[in-house]
Amino acid sequence: MVVNVGNPGNAGRAAGNTWGVAERYREFSWREARGRSEAHQELSARISQDAEFCDLLSGSLPAGDKQHPDLLLAAVRYLDGPHADRGPRGEAAYGRWREWTIRHWDEVRAVIMQRAVQTNEPARCAALLPLLARLPQPLALLEAGTSAGLALHADRYRYRYEAGGPYGAEGYGAEGPYAADGPYGEDRRAGALRAEVGAPESPLVLTCHTGGAADELPDRMPQIVWRGGIDLDPLDPVSEPDDLRWLQALVWPGDGERAARLSAAVEAVRPAPRPRMVRGDLIGELPALAAEAPPEATLVIFHSAVLSYLPPTRREEFARLVRSLLDGRPGGGHWVSNEHHSVLPWITDAAPHAPRPDDALLLTLALDGHPVALTGPYGRSLHSLSSGTTETSGR
Repeated sequence: MVVNVGNPGNAGRAAGNTWGVAERYREFSWREARGRSEAHQELSARISQDAEFCDLLSGSLPAGDKQHPDLLLAAVRYLDGPHADRGPRGEAAYGRWREWTIRHWDEVRAVIMQRAVQTNEPARCAALLPLLARLPQPLALLEAGTSAGLALHADRYRYRYEAGGPYGAEGYGAEGPYAADGPYGEDRRAGALRAEVGAPESPLVLTCHTGGAADELPDRMPQIVWRGGIDLDPLDPVSEPDDLRWLQALVWPGDGERAARLSAAVEAVRPAPRPRMVRGDLIGELPALAAEAPPEATLVIFHSAVLSYLPPTRREEFARLVRSLLDGRPGGGHWVSNEHHSVLPWITDAAPHAPRPDDALLLTLALDGHPVALTGPYGRSLHSLSSGTTETSGR
């Protein structure tokens, strides 16, 4: 079936766009899906080698975010395309997936144009909790890029902090202080319980592998009195079944554990009052929403794996705005960022541990611009960069 929808008068440009889409899927397969999802690794690799299908994508989807591989793969799953549970494995299965996608292209494209890649991983709360618990209480939480707002409900989950090296369950090295003969060598006995806190009856129990000083782990839950979030398209998986279905479609096939976490998190927050959710640009909406936080609470502006979606100049603008808002607030406040080291280089340049190749997927947790820990991309590991460096004075 011929699916070339490009403009014949711009054949050269169309060919270039097709090559760019193919390269994007090739990079996605190698750098993102490899080691995480064999199904998505294979599917995106096959798409990258399918010039006719890449021509369809480049000719009918606007360049940029709408051509993100995750968006196409999730849209087909959302619409119950073939092999939704396991992903199409093998040439015959890819053929069926491809034929179905082309036949239903108008529906697939409509979902892509309506939706965005906005996974909401509640397990990142395990990496944030030790910082939140040590800040002056009570807290007013404001999340930039909140998606469905599941990270605003850190107090509704239960947490198990288990021993592990700096990269915990998401991979860790055997050098430095966490080597077998290092000062924290005993922390590599993965699975030993170091701390357990949180709502006893919560349907969601989050396990985080960690090392370092035990007194850096939380022994109490934060007191959260206000919650607010900003997103270009905020989701409500509790009240809107389609929003929950979309979040489920974004979970990669075969990752039953992550799918279960999402369902449990939604059940955990179902009885809670809804946070104040604002639709719009992070920078444009931040001042007004921050002004709504109760003055008696410590305002905490936080975000996880969000700023990579902004160009570098906008990231710097966002950082300046956050600092300005907190400096101008009576009693101050705190900025908690949990981003890849390439996103906020002026923060990670000061880290005691310079990022290594093994750290490719790790995020740097920082408080008020000072790096304090390395965290797994999905919150399942937490490695403190130094003891006693957390600055919590003032509000």
